Amino acid sequence: MDIVTTTRTWFITGATRGLGRAFTEAALAAGDQVVAVARNTEPLDDLSATHPGALVRFSLDVSDRRAVFAGVERAFAAFGRVDIVVNNAGGMLYGMVEEATEEQIRAHFEVNFFGAVWVSQAVVPRLRAQGGGRILQVSSMGSGGGMASVGFYGAGKAALDSFGQALAMEVAAFGIKVTSLQMGGYDTGLFTTGTTATDPLPEYAALRAEMAEMWGEEAGPDPATAATTIMRLVDEPDPPRELIVGGQSYDLVQAMDRDRARVRQEWEQLSRSAPG
Repeated sequence: MDIVTTTRTWFITGATRGLGRAFTEAALAAGDQVVAVARNTEPLDDLSATHPGALVRFSLDVSDRRAVFAGVERAFAAFGRVDIVVNNAGGMLYGMVEEATEEQIRAHFEVNFFGAVWVSQAVVPRLRAQGGGRILQVSSMGSGGGMASVGFYGAGKAALDSFGQALAMEVAAFGIKVTSLQMGGYDTGLFTTGTTATDPLPEYAALRAEMAEMWGEEAGPDPATAATTIMRLVDEPDPPRELIVGGQSYDLVQAMDRDRARVRQEWEQLSRSAPG
């Protein structure tokens, strides 16, 4: 069962911008305590000034497993416990599969997938020892299928979802609840400051233009609107293992699921022609 405390303590990675910043602000506004980490925490100077004693921040590179384990120990020591862990740190690798270098691909997965794994491995023993807690894995509404030019981002989020489902089953008996947050397209700066781009090949120019037109130029809603939903989620005693965050995103995921079901049915006879 969850341990209920008057003031909850959050541990949030990638806390300086986008969703991480929004979650940090919402938690502090609710009277909670936050341990906020990122590679550079200077953008949190204003929150440190307005919430003295409630915000602890320090630099952490989640791709460094040893540093993550040390950082988690520091986080638990800061306030004596951690109730909610948010694996939010991540970035975008933008480009076609053929264009991406080995270095770019590995660096992307080190942060977007392995960073969440290292944090989860580090926090589970501490959460188990204290009798429970929450782990929120910040995923994407597009994790259910790949899309041209953002294939590695989708692949990392799909891996994160699958890993989160397994982790949820493994730690349920310890009072630890795990939820993958399948986020919609919020104005997080992911496609600007959070993006690593490949060197474009001319063969993909037409497809790249088509994808850009499909996405449009709207930045998306303010991440603070998503934070409101997450604050409601962490109050739920029995949260889901996956939550689509965003009404429009919910509709899109439902439509994609229906299309996949239709295609499976069209090819059902061939599928059933093989044993197993």
